[in-house]
Amino acid sequence: MPLHLTKVAFGCDSADYLSQRLASRGGPWDHTTRYLPKRHAEILSEGGSGSLFWIVKHQLVGRTPILGFGEAEGGRTAIRLEPRLILVHPRPKRAHQGWRYLEAADAPPDLGSGDAEIAEMPPALMRELAAMGLI
Repeated sequence: MPLHLTKVAFGCDSADYLSQRLASRGGPWDHTTRYLPKRHAEILSEGGSGSLFWIVKHQLVGRTPILGFGEAEGGRTAIRLEPRLILVHPRPKRAHQGWRYLEAADAPPDLGSGDAEIAEMPPALMRELAAMGLI
């Protein structure tokens, strides 16, 4: 099972806005960071690739599949990402600086086709219901 990363979606106030921002990038894009994650091999394990889970307003709201790692300008590291957001069942998560690891067993499941009503809920209602453990 792959390992995942979490990161705050700075400047995003909703999953819709984050999705639009990612889609506007066109193709696979690089998110730069200072250091290569020490556990990068686990993120790209043979069981599949990990994802970058995005935090919006103290909730894990979606994930972007990680395609790989590379070098960026100035000795930085590039995390290669797909330009799409896969919505997940919202889960409370404290904000933090940089990225943190998320074990596969702790990652929220994707919203499926039967969860279309949940995906269309207002974000504030979705947060409240998730905080109560109802979704």
